Amino acid sequence: MSSVEVTDWRPPVTESGMRLLLIEDDAEQARFAVKGLRESGHTVDHAASGRDGLFMAVSEPYDLLIVDRLLPHMDGLTVITTLRASGNTTPVIILSALGQVDDRVRGLKAGGDDYLVKPYALAELLARIDALLRRARDAGTLASETRLVVEDLELDRLSRAITRAGQAIELKPQEYRLLEYLMQHAGQVVTRTMLLEGVWDYHFDPQTNVIDVHISRLRAKLEPPGSTPLIHTVRGAGYRLGGQ
Repeated sequence: MSSVEVTDWRPPVTESGMRLLLIEDDAEQARFAVKGLRESGHTVDHAASGRDGLFMAVSEPYDLLIVDRLLPHMDGLTVITTLRASGNTTPVIILSALGQVDDRVRGLKAGGDDYLVKPYALAELLARIDALLRRARDAGTLASETRLVVEDLELDRLSRAITRAGQAIELKPQEYRLLEYLMQHAGQVVTRTMLLEGVWDYHFDPQTNVIDVHISRLRAKLEPPGSTPLIHTVRGAGYRLGGQ
């Protein structure tokens, strides 16, 4: 029985397909996945072993890799860790019948960006591909901006210089990271969870007032008496920089 669920559902054709590499040793599963991915508008290459997949991944530019965990000659996690060790940052979705929490954690720690348990629906695989590619594009856009501007506040990411209305502002490293994150999401409501993950690298709420303390310190430096407030508290939701 195939681990790809086949129904009457038809994949949507994307406006601009991406180049994908599927590393899967099961011929039937690979055939179904490749067919569905190609029908959705993507260009797909296929490798049937970890060794061949690694060679193709380092030899050709791909937008995303789909890697089965259990592969002949070289297992999927070894493929991923080898790629990451070489500096390859191509997004990776891991496919595996091993679905326990420890298995998923091991896959993500090895360098996977997402983990899809078999059997899976092709619609879900396509949705996860779209989400990962969208996230990669958004990150690339944000990283390419060397100068962030919100109203009269400016941040130069190369020199790490910050000014408001032409006046220099000195920030501590964590305050700088917090401000940079808020400026990247200017005009948007940024939740506590987003700040904990994006600034402090916490993937849980440690139940401390660390965010409130840093927001208060940042406000004191950015908003001297008589100036227009920049950081707005959105009650019950989080904070927003500018855009009032």
